[in-house]
Amino acid sequence: MTTSIHEKLKATDCTPLIGSEIRLSKEVLLSGKYAADLRELLERRGVLAFPLVKFSDDEQVQFTNTLGKLAPEMAGELLYKVTLDMKANSKADYLKGSLYWHIDGTMNKVPILASMLSSKVLSPTGGNTEFCNTYAAWDQLPEEEKQKLEGLRVVHSAWATLFYYDPEPSLAKTKEMMSIGEQELPLVWKHRSGRKSLVLGATAHHVIGLSARESTAMLVRLREWSTQPQFTYSHKWSVGDTVIWDNTGTMHRATPYDPACGRMLHRTKLQGEESFE
Repeated sequence: MTTSIHEKLKATDCTPLIGSEIRLSKEVLLSGKYAADLRELLERRGVLAFPLVKFSDDEQVQFTNTLGKLAPEMAGELLYKVTLDMKANSKADYLKGSLYWHIDGTMNKVPILASMLSSKVLSPTGGNTEFCNTYAAWDQLPEEEKQKLEGLRVVHSAWATLFYYDPEPSLAKTKEMMSIGEQELPLVWKHRSGRKSLVLGATAHHVIGLSARESTAMLVRLREWSTQPQFTYSHKWSVGDTVIWDNTGTMHRATPYDPACGRMLHRTKLQGEESFE
């Protein structure tokens, strides 16, 4: 990435391979003046953090709209409360899978482009959000392995995530999660930009054409590879921080925290612009 863009955006890289902090003022961000530059840096760095920018909900929606088309939540709301507190979010159970590495939207042909979170209430312990760069993870694989992986396809399902946090779910709960559906996706996503990234995470159930044992070993090995320290960035939240990540080239997860602590982040999303195929 050119120095000029870093200078314009007052950007500092968090690690060599993922994450940049942006120190532009709230007013400049809301103006959309540097929206194209932010989009370019986001695609290259995977994660952009805006420390203590202190967006209101309306301002977060406004800023999201400067970067692309805002994707509404399932019930039509523009903003979603991310918390494990059932009192604040009646569907908080579905967020238990967020504690494990995943990509948002693997049940859709066109996943969301990016997600944005703003911190409202902190957890006393834990509750960081971790990211890994699946572009960089692919780039640094040995060429011989790349050749073996290209062309492989993986079945993704929401119900696969259920067993991460509930090893013995009821049949009713299992069927409820299964009703969300399944999706067959490429293991290696060939983007229209020409770059490639790995499509992994908790929704990845099995590699088509491999035995259960071979499939599990491959998916676990690639997850471990992709989440090595050199590919990851962990954001320790302060109230007022906003973070946006490129959902097409990263995985993310929350580190464990007490569900009753009241931790609260507000999410907006950018509508997807490119299918997995």
